[in-house]
Amino acid sequence: MIFPLFPKKKSAARLEIIVIPAAVILAYWLYFVFGVSNLLVGGFLAALIFLAAFFNTNFALSLLIFSMLLSPEFSTGETSARAVTVRLDDMLLVVACLGWLAKMAVDKGLGFLRVTPLNKPIAAYVAVAVISTGLGVLWGSVTFVVGFFYVVKYLEYFFLFFMVSNNLKEIAEVKRFVYMMILVMVIVCALAWAQHLGGAMRVSAPFEGEYGEPNTLGGYLLVMLMVSVGLLLNLGKAAQRLFLAAAVFMGFPVMLFTLSRGSWLGFVFASPALLFFTKKNKLPLVAIFLVTIWSFSVIFPKYVYERINYTFQQNITQRVVMGRKLGLDRSAAARIDTWRKGLQQWAKSPIFGYGVGSRGQTVDNQYARLLLEAGLLGFLAFFWIIFWIFKQALANFRLLREDDFCAGLVAGYLAATVGLLIHGFSAGTFIIIRIMEPFWFLTAIVMVLPELKGALPPPPDIKTIGAA
Repeated sequence: MIFPLFPKKKSAARLEIIVIPAAVILAYWLYFVFGVSNLLVGGFLAALIFLAAFFNTNFALSLLIFSMLLSPEFSTGETSARAVTVRLDDMLLVVACLGWLAKMAVDKGLGFLRVTPLNKPIAAYVAVAVISTGLGVLWGSVTFVVGFFYVVKYLEYFFLFFMVSNNLKEIAEVKRFVYMMILVMVIVCALAWAQHLGGAMRVSAPFEGEYGEPNTLGGYLLVMLMVSVGLLLNLGKAAQRLFLAAAVFMGFPVMLFTLSRGSWLGFVFASPALLFFTKKNKLPLVAIFLVTIWSFSVIFPKYVYERINYTFQQNITQRVVMGRKLGLDRSAAARIDTWRKGLQQWAKSPIFGYGVGSRGQTVDNQYARLLLEAGLLGFLAFFWIIFWIFKQALANFRLLREDDFCAGLVAGYLAATVGLLIHGFSAGTFIIIRIMEPFWFLTAIVMVLPELKGALPPPPDIKTIGAA
């Protein structure tokens, strides 16, 4: 198989390549040409993905990959505090999970949860989120509707993880899914280039509503670029390298066009991590980094250079480290204020916080938001998940370092995780669906890679776990 996106055998995999784009084109044709409401179009896609998840989970997962960045948002109603908005991919992901659960209910032999090191920390995190939100509803710090929708958002990412990890049976499926995700990135970047050439000051992902979210697009590209570069550095086949190189050269300028400083900073930290983990072509990568740093003011567009300088303009003075003062622009200063104000509020409810969703969209910092919404217990549970992600991914990397595809994928994934942890200082990164869907999809893949490659024996009675 020279190019895994297009399998040679006539199978369901080849059918996916034809039917999925056709379904997506039909949906957008109904929406843009005939003016059919997004709810009806969403209903059409939801019915399709439910049936797909029930009869062919691979097909449903492929649909989800194409919906990750190519679906609109809509309002489901309002509370006294704010509108409750969800994305179409939120709805499709929930429907896919329901279809998968229905399939397991009918076929008892499928089991429920594949054994992974993340199962226990995920269960702990979910339990804390549910308990803290229930207490928040009782205390009046969060309404039931808002709390319910935000908890569902947390749960859907983990359901995606279990759905993907349970369904993967062979490495060919992994390769097809990964290349599909990179293809979606290419499509998204093409749309972002159109925004940029059309005069947009900052580009964002398609269908972001009236106000775009460039930081979200930056976080998504941070994940996909690291994975693409990791594979590019390790794979040797010309067709694959050409596709990956084109994706990287399209995607990196788009990250600059977002003007998202959090994404840039994440990229700065992720790049050395990728250099550390990759086993091939380190010298060209180091050369590119050095040339980029040396010729920064020449290579990068003028507005990128101005954006970085603007961060340290003396608009607002903040004490950042051991009382040391630093002049920052209003946006950067506000993010530092988030920590100060967040810690002051958290001290009033330190164990469970105020409930998931109680902060709405007002806290642009993943860690302050964690403390405020789920308290110290939620904060610790989150980093328990992160600890096992790194521990298991590193173990898998050592097991599979002789396999070019697996080594490149895991190296890119590890670097992307480092970048997202840095990105989290400027956004609620780990609750943003357009970043978390690809991240948890890749997490599921990385966790089961050794088993698929035969480097580890399958867990005992894997198909009977949860079947009773």
